[in-house]
This record gives sequence, structure tokens and C-alpha cells, in this order.
Amino acid sequence: MNKELKKRIITSIVLLAIILNCLFINNYSWLILLTTVAIICWFEFASLSIKIWRNKFQIILINLLSFSYLYIFTYSAYKTKIYAGEIIILFYLLVCIFSDIGGYVIGKSIGGKKLTKISPKKTISGSIGSFFFSLFPIGIYSVLSNFIHNISLNNEIIFICLILSLMCQIGDLIISYFKRKAKVKDIGNILPGHGGMLDRIDGIIFAIPTLYIINHVI
Repeated sequence: MNKELKKRIITSIVLLAIILNCLFINNYSWLILLTTVAIICWFEFASLSIKIWRNKFQIILINLLSFSYLYIFTYSAYKTKIYAGEIIILFYLLVCIFSDIGGYVIGKSIGGKKLTKISPKKTISGSIGSFFFSLFPIGIYSVLSNFIHNISLNNEIIFICLILSLMCQIGDLIISYFKRKAKVKDIGNILPGHGGMLDRIDGIIFAIPTLYIINHVI
């Protein structure tokens, strides 16, 4: 096991411990965590925007938009916990994590045609793997809850998994596009082995607000 992989594993364990503690202690600890993460992501994106745009008006505008969006992410993730509970949030996070793992494992193993020029490492096989792996947490969810009783609800959960996976992949591509424009590999270095906070949760910040909108607005 190389040093970089060790860093990734240790960082992931620490992050998981922090997330679980803040998620299950109370609503305020969850809100504090979300707010902290959003602020870090905003500062990371602000530093990235300086490398992409030179016009001050453009930089201010894009930073206002990113701030507004991160507020939406914080609000939707907080309200989802309030309305749906900790287990649902944990389920959403697991879907996003497994989707990411599926894209990496299948993409590396099979390879094949590139998905887009935005991120040369992304392949069509990896995208399919992301969708497939995103269904794995359904088994975990069925053990932790008593809500799965019929085919219609199963279909609803499958739809949720696929939507989350889709938005995770879109979020990953969007952030990859900005990194490519800025000519950087990672947005930050706050997380050893992972890069910046935004590098780690780029998919999640797009997935959870989308699902919140689908559930509460559409």
C-alpha cells in the first residue's frame, strides 16, 4: 500500500467519523458541519475563480452565484435531515459514495470510450458502473429500515439512487471543467490524499439539492 492510498484511507475514516457524529448528535451539530463545509468550498472555489477569470466583475458575480448555490446545498441537506431523518441522509451519502466507487472501479477495470473531453479519465463504462454501484446501498437501507414492502416503493428507491448517481456524475464533470480551465489537478489541499473539500464532495453538493427539489417542489 503506497503512502497516497494510506492518506486517502485515513482521511476517509476521519471524515466518516466526523460526519456520523454530527449527523446523529443533533440538528445543530449537523447544521454547523454543513455550514463549515459550505464555507470551505466557497473559499476554495473563490481561489479557483481567480485563476480562471481576470475581470473583477466576473469574479464577483461567479462567487455570488457559488455562494448562493452552496447556501441552497446547506439548506436542502439540513431540511432533509429534519424531514426525513438521519438514516435517509446516510442512505443518500452511501449512494453518492458507491456511485463514485463504481465509476472508479469499473472505469479502471474496463476502460473504453471516453465519456467527454471535459475529464479525459471519465469513460462510458465508468458512468455505467456508477449507476450500477449506486444501487448497492439499497441492501443496506432495507436492513436498517422497515419501509421497503412493495414493488412501487422499491421502484421509487431505485429512481432515487439513479438520480443521485446522475447528479454526482454531473457535479464531478462541472467541477472538473473548472479545474481544467484553471489548469489545476486539485482545488485545495485541506484533505490529505483527496485534495480540497470541493474535490471530495463535488458530486454530493449537486445530488442532495436536486433530490430535495424533486421531493418538495416538483
